[in-house]
Amino acid sequence: MIDGLIAGTLVGLAETRQGKNGTSFALAKVKAVAGDGESLMVNVIAFATEASAALMALDDGDALALTGALTPKVWTDKQGNTRPALDMVASNVLTVFHANQKRIDAGLPAAGLQSP
Repeated sequence: MIDGLIAGTLVGLAETRQGKNGTSFALAKVKAVAGDGESLMVNVIAFATEASAALMALDDGDALALTGALTPKVWTDKQGNTRPALDMVASNVLTVFHANQKRIDAGLPAAGLQSP
């Protein structure tokens, strides 16, 4: 298992599913830009309640950062080209809202806002 930090944008909307044992989880796709400028798709599953809720609150194209366990994958597109992908079991999700809330809780002004 590889622990990782991924930053990118949400592709589409996250969705909630029910497991066979009755637990709920969230599924999402995140587009991250790799070092060579190419996009890398990250298939995200979140079992943690806070991480699931954070994913469900986002809209298509919203920026986010995720931490969790990564599994590298390879898939083949319609033209037969192999492409890299990552599967992630997200344990934490950080959005601009969460970052601003942490700043406010610490008595600091929210990012991008002037203090009075």
